[in-house]
Amino acid sequence: MPLTFCPNCSNALTISRSDPTPKYPLGINRFECRTCPYQYALEQSWFEKTPMKQKEVEAVFGGKAEFENADSMATQCPAEGCNGDRAYFFQLQIRSADEPMTTFLKCTSCGARWREN
Repeated sequence: MPLTFCPNCSNALTISRSDPTPKYPLGINRFECRTCPYQYALEQSWFEKTPMKQKEVEAVFGGKAEFENADSMATQCPAEGCNGDRAYFFQLQIRSADEPMTTFLKCTSCGARWREN
């Protein structure tokens, strides 16, 4: 929406809400001059709704084939209600070299995923 100016004094108009009336109990938006008494009521809504398209993200760790060739180890699944005692895992160095490797795990029974340092 372009910047609108007052026809009387040429100052920029601001948007404000008018006082409530019986027809408009919440009031309506209006253009208002801050230096003179000029007001212009906006009878229609001024907005645009633009749908945003989500960015496509590629699978960093391999997508569905992430644990295809992974080893398994004996561990307890942290998911509630799962009694799984084995999980597929792989390790990555995601921090600096003096930090331990991060282990990514996936339960063999319920498919829950978690990671351990």
